[in-house]
Parts: sequence; structure tokens; C-alpha cells
Amino acid sequence: MLAPGSSPEQRGRLALQWRQVSWITCWVALYAVEALPTCPFSCKCDSRSLEVDCSGLGLTTVPPDVPAATRTLLLLNNKLSALPSWAFANLSSLQRLDLSNNFLDQLPHSIFGDLTNLTELQLRNNSIRTLDRDLLRHAPLLRHLDLSINGLAQLPPGLFDGLLALRSLSLRSNRLQNLDRLTFEPLANLQLLQVGDNPWECDCNLREFKHWMEWFSYRGGRLDQLACTLPKELRGKDMRMVPMEMFNYCSQLEDENSSAGLDIPGPPCTKASPEPAKPKSGAEPEPEPSTACPQKQRHRPASVRRAMGTVIIAGVVCGIVCIMMVVAAAYGCIYASLMAKYHRELKKRQPLMGDPEGEHEDQKQISSVA
Repeated sequence: MLAPGSSPEQRGRLALQWRQVSWITCWVALYAVEALPTCPFSCKCDSRSLEVDCSGLGLTTVPPDVPAATRTLLLLNNKLSALPSWAFANLSSLQRLDLSNNFLDQLPHSIFGDLTNLTELQLRNNSIRTLDRDLLRHAPLLRHLDLSINGLAQLPPGLFDGLLALRSLSLRSNRLQNLDRLTFEPLANLQLLQVGDNPWECDCNLREFKHWMEWFSYRGGRLDQLACTLPKELRGKDMRMVPMEMFNYCSQLEDENSSAGLDIPGPPCTKASPEPAKPKSGAEPEPEPSTACPQKQRHRPASVRRAMGTVIIAGVVCGIVCIMMVVAAAYGCIYASLMAKYHRELKKRQPLMGDPEGEHEDQKQISSVA
């Protein structure tokens, strides 16, 4: 405020200063507006947690204007069916990505190439059928991975290589029939594995994974039920409860296959070989190699009832033998105690009884003196 008697020079100087302050304020405001990250249209953004929530908007593409400093990106409950390889480019600060409940059927191998700080990835309830082995190569800090409710029939070898920080993995409700043990060997820090609701075939192809599951449970890992679908003898039974004796035929198959590989290859066998040509008169027919296909014996896993019956019978026989040994030992102890008692009584009675041989000698001496 100017005093009533202020000079025109003071008024001009004050007006100039006011203009300078106004210009500086405008520039600062414009710079602040440009520096603030823009929020994608219709999405909800939290500047404190750096979270961008674009869920339930019916999106068919990922918003291109997601701030580069975003740490959490929620894209669940949309209509995403295909994603380009550059969908999440320049989001190196992203830590949590949720793509659940969409229509994704295939993911490019380099789609997560820039997400080096990703710790949680949710791909639940999509239509993913195959995964590239290099899909997660650039996410070494990943701790939680959810691939449940998809159409996965197999996992490529090397998919989990380098994921030493992974703690929980969900593969529930897919079309998995068997798994390779080598695929899970790199997961040294895994604590939770969900593999239920899959059509597991409990055959030789799943034997090595059974060994890994036993080791995983032994070191404290949590694992849900892995119920067998085939064969019929094991349907509904937890794979971990199937005795290893049920897989003895697998080693027999391996031995036969290895021995068959050492045989000298002969002519291919055919079910209906053509009739040999009739030899000319006067010439002896040459022996031709046999082309009949040998019938291979089909190996089937032993029945669970037979295995349990064998265990029960062996237990009963062992129990009967043990009882017989206890009875024999008791009989021996009783017999020994009775014999000892009999000998003690016999010794007590000997001083009371006369000695017939001594009396006979005395009579002889008396008769000689006489």
C-alpha cells in the first residue's frame, strides 16, 4: 500500500516490482503444471502412491499416456485381447502390474522388457495358451506371479530361469497334464505353489516332478492338492500320497528302451508284408529277413488295492511271527524257572535220604570181621 503523500517515482517503482513478481509467479505455475504427470483419460491416479487405476473401463488398448513414474498399474476387468511389444515401454519404475480378467491369448516375448523393477504380475483369468521362454527374463525382482485360470497345456523349459526372488506361483485351473522338474529347479526361494484343478496324468512323465514336490514340501514350501485324473486306479488321489512302488515299471521301461536303442537296426516292420516272389525252378530261395512286428508288452501301473493288500498281508504275517517269538521266549523262561526250582528241591531232599551204597559196604565189613 502506498502512503497518501507518496511521490510518482515511488509509485512507478512499486508498480515495476509488482509486474516482476507477477511474471515470476506465472512462470513457476506453468512449470509446475508441465512437471506434474498427466493422468490417462477416465483413469484414477494417486500422486502419493503413484498408482494408476484403469480397471473396469472396457479398454481394448493400454493408455499411451501413463506417467513414467507409475509404480502400480491396474488394468483388470477390461477387454484387452492383444498387446503390442511396446505397450509398457519406458515404465521402468513399475512394480505391480495387474492384467487379470481380460481376453489375452498371447504375449509378445519382449512385452515386459523394460519392467526391470517389476515385483508382482497378475495374469489371472485370461485365455493364454502358450508362453515364450524369454517372457520373464528381464524381471529378476519378480516375487509374485499368477497364471491361474488360463489355457496353459505346458510350460516351456527355462521360463523361470533367473527368477531367484519368486515367492509365490499360481498355476491353478489350466490344462497342465505333467510338468518338468528342471523348469522349477531355479526357484530356490519359492514358498507357495498352487497347481490344483489341472488334469494331471500320474504316469512316468510326472515321476521326476513328484520327487521335486517331496523336496519342496520337506524344505517348508506350501503346496495345494495335486489330484490325479489318470490312470483310473489313481483318480482323485493326491500325487504326493502315491507310493513310489507304483512307478517301478518306469525304470523297467527305461531299461528296455535303452537296451532297444543298442540293437542293430533291421528292416522296418510292417503289419501286412507283401508275399515274396516265387523262386525260379532249379534255384534255391534265399532267406529273407523277417518283417513281422514284435508285440511289445504294455506296462501298466500296479493297482492301488493290490499294493495296499500286499502291505496288509505282510504286516499280518510279521505280527504273527512276532507273537510266536514272544510266546516261545515266555515258554523258555517258564521252563527254566521250573527246572531251577526242581533242582533246588532235589538238593534239599538229598541229606534226608539214606545212601544205599554206603550201607552195603558197612555190611560187607561186618561180615568179614565175623
